[in-house]
Amino acid sequence: QVHLVESGGGLVQAGGSLRLSCVVSGRIFSRHTMGWFRQAPGKEREFVAAINWSADSTYYADSVKGRFTISRDNAVYLQMNSLKPEDTAVYYCAADQYGRFWPPRIDDYNYWGQGTQVTVSS
Repeated sequence: QVHLVESGGGLVQAGGSLRLSCVVSGRIFSRHTMGWFRQAPGKEREFVAAINWSADSTYYADSVKGRFTISRDNAVYLQMNSLKPEDTAVYYCAADQYGRFWPPRIDDYNYWGQGTQVTVSS
């Protein structure tokens, strides 16, 4: 019943920007944590960013810190600036209905979107 739908992916040049969006529908606890993960071909899915239910705390992977910003209102967003070719991956929106936040754990996230492709050219 809970569905997450990502959008906003695309092809950009290195140094460019992209903004991903994720819309959540269905029944979910109000105090849920939202996160972004990504998976490059042949690699494990990795954590990118998370934001708690009240939107007063965020956490970022070191690889994106200072370049990416996660935010939320009626949806959750990932503003990606200064993109690098190494950022190329399928980006997934995820939700932890129990509001867990620290540390970010993939297995804590109960719901996942289908992903949106981000490709950064050199």
